[in-house]
Amino acid sequence: MNGVTSVNKQQHTKQTLAFIGSYADAQNPGVYTAQFDAETGSLELTHNVSGLQNPTFLAIDEVNWRLYALGEGIGDEGQKCGAASAFAIQPETGELSLLNQVNTLPATTCHIQLDNSNQVIMVTSYHGGMVGLSPIEADGQIGTNADIRQHQGASLLPVQDRPRAHSVFVDRNNQYIGACDLGLDKIIIYKLDLADKRLLPHREVSVAPGSGPRHFVFHPSYKYGYVINELGSTVSAFTYDEEQGLLAEIQTLSTLPASFDGENACADIHVSPDGRFLYGSNRGHDSIVVYAIDEQTGKLQPIEHAPTLGKHPRNFGLSPDGRFALVANKDSDNIVSFARDEATGKLVPTGSVLEMSQPVCIKFLAVR
Repeated sequence: MNGVTSVNKQQHTKQTLAFIGSYADAQNPGVYTAQFDAETGSLELTHNVSGLQNPTFLAIDEVNWRLYALGEGIGDEGQKCGAASAFAIQPETGELSLLNQVNTLPATTCHIQLDNSNQVIMVTSYHGGMVGLSPIEADGQIGTNADIRQHQGASLLPVQDRPRAHSVFVDRNNQYIGACDLGLDKIIIYKLDLADKRLLPHREVSVAPGSGPRHFVFHPSYKYGYVINELGSTVSAFTYDEEQGLLAEIQTLSTLPASFDGENACADIHVSPDGRFLYGSNRGHDSIVVYAIDEQTGKLQPIEHAPTLGKHPRNFGLSPDGRFALVANKDSDNIVSFARDEATGKLVPTGSVLEMSQPVCIKFLAVR
């Protein structure tokens, strides 16, 4: 079912690989491997995989050299449902070999996340308003779905007439996971029970009505966390009590310049590896907002709004060494590379642009 194509047969060793997920029909390439040049910030496509329907978001098991990709499947009654595929990664070339593909949730999915020990994958369904957990078998294959948690409720805006789970994130201790639910204006926290492969309800944290939380990231110190709110074009900062699994909001800021009055929807969020700067993407304004992080308080100070040189930056990635940001502009079909000033946090275009169809997720893997 899955077609594998080698675009460039040159062997590369001791490099950084980048894996890219995209919107694609099953007959076309959907997941790509690229060689990342850590000196210039450029990408060179080396390999791709077809046979997957809309393999958008990815998760990487860096220890066991495996990649997990979302996709769409067909349920027992012929309806679209969530699916996920497991691949083995060839260490030197990044070539992907399919291990298995399974259905995960009874509705299509939008995000996938491994726990820190690579024992389970967790997926979220925007259209179904639910999160699910599936075990990872010893050989890397995805097992049968073990737990589904259906969210309930609604919030302020018309799009928030039902739950809309958008992503999950895992804390440092692998004890708690949180699900950003755009429809409920909540971050729903579960205790991760790996022994029984369950998500146990723990707490709910609300953001301002109409915010629409989408993606979340922890500060490397794990004292703070940050959520980017798609509908409100804001970022909210929290303190995090990792013993209690408790988030407490301390600040909310706009992701947009005061002069902008057009339509916008936020998407992705990342903290720089050094913990000094926070980055978020604006779709509409088509920019990456940059904030400085106060390490004493966790609060944010806006630095700049860097144009993405493309349209609809749904996702972006910071290179493992923190020197570059690569922005996936879905609607302009390109990935634009930026050098990151480690002193100021600002982004400067490198001039490197990779043209490809509807990129929406970038994940790095350093070859050791």
